[in-house]
Order: sequence, then structure tokens, then C-alpha cells
Amino acid sequence: MRVLIAEDDLVSRRLLEGLLVKWGYDVVATVNGGEAWQVLQQEDAPPLVVLDWAMPGLDGLELCRRVREASDSQPPYIILLTAREGKENIVEGLQAGVDDYVTKPFDPEELQARIKVGVRVLGLQSALTDRLKELEDALSRIKRLQGLLPICASCKKIRDDKGYWNQL
Repeated sequence: MRVLIAEDDLVSRRLLEGLLVKWGYDVVATVNGGEAWQVLQQEDAPPLVVLDWAMPGLDGLELCRRVREASDSQPPYIILLTAREGKENIVEGLQAGVDDYVTKPFDPEELQARIKVGVRVLGLQSALTDRLKELEDALSRIKRLQGLLPICASCKKIRDDKGYWNQL
């Protein structure tokens, strides 16, 4: 799975990138929110995003708001990785639309577990999207079948809406 990192600090970005590659993820690393936004505008945008709050230009919360406002059928799972602690910051981040909140310095095992949760949620969303499409297709076929004239193959009579058979 592809994971987008938006982190302006070189050391943090390299550390995250190394861990994610070690865990088997394909990483797209960006140095600020503007670059991350450009990546997320692409058709094959990564479905999982790990972003920093404080970045030059477009910060993590504003990036998250933009992503959520964009009408995308399958929005990415966003993990905010930040040094900002405290309940008020967590609430602000979640209200901006992040799916998870991890504070720096982070524990690699905790981050890995939270990323796995994101992968699981994305899988569930994908399954639900597929199921909805199947149901919509089935409903379309039912409507098409209901539009056909019910005719008896042997007597060639047509059944009306009240269930009576009428001669052609």
C-alpha cells in the first residue's frame, strides 16, 4: 500500500520513511502541505497519509480540511503526527478531519499499530464501496426487469397490474 508522508523536518521524514519501507509500505515523501496536496490531487493518490501539523505554507490541519472538503468517493485515512500535545490540540485535529492523532516523539510500535488500523479501515471502506456498487447494479437490473411486459408463453395473454390476464 502507498503511504504519503508530509513532514518538513528532514530527520523526522527520513525516520518515518525508513520505518514505513521496513514495514512493507510504498512511501511518497513530501516536504510540506502544498506538495502533499498536489500528490493527493492525482488520480492514484496514496490512500493513507501521515502528516505533520506545523509545516511551512499549508499546514497539516488546513491540508486535512481541504482533503475532507474535496468530494472524493474514497477519502484517504489521515494520521496527524505532531509534537502538539493536550486535549485541546487533539480535539482541534479531530475536528479538522484527521482519523488518528499521534504525538512526537512517537513509539514505532504504536505508529505501526495505528497504521495497520488505517489499512483495516481503508479495506472496510473499499469493501463497502464495492458492495454498494453491487447493490446499485442489482437494483438497476430489477428495475429493468420490472419494466418488461409479463406475458404468458403458452396462451400469449398479458398480465395487468391487478394480476388479471388479458388477451393481446
